[in-house]
Amino acid sequence: MFTPRREPDPVPRTAPPGAPPYAPPGWPPGVRAPGVPGWEPTAVSWLLDVCPPDYRGYPGLRRHPLVLARFAVLHVEASQAAVNRGLSEARGVLRDVADEVEIAAAIDTWHREAARLIGVRRAVGLVEEALRGRRYVARM
Repeated sequence: MFTPRREPDPVPRTAPPGAPPYAPPGWPPGVRAPGVPGWEPTAVSWLLDVCPPDYRGYPGLRRHPLVLARFAVLHVEASQAAVNRGLSEARGVLRDVADEVEIAAAIDTWHREAARLIGVRRAVGLVEEALRGRRYVARM
């Protein structure tokens, strides 16, 4: 199972009083910065886009954004594990059904997906932390 290594966070967990809302690097586009009025509905909408479409049918996930964020984290991490498995098995599993050029293309696709998922996992983690009350501050 993929477990990203977490370093101690050098950024303060809370913004000083009166600090303007700030979205840190990696924050998902289309989601308002934490602290801006109406930011949570934009976060919920984005989190639902990250999750499988069937998750939209669970009213509890819409009512509890933090629970939805946890579901999204687990879904993205499971996708990362699937990509890693695909990469590790590609040549052995695909050699009977594809030629070397097609296998190389599949491996390239898995590498691209792995890179995309790293960004999505960061964004989901930032949103989850903001839903837990963290406010980010700009660093100079």
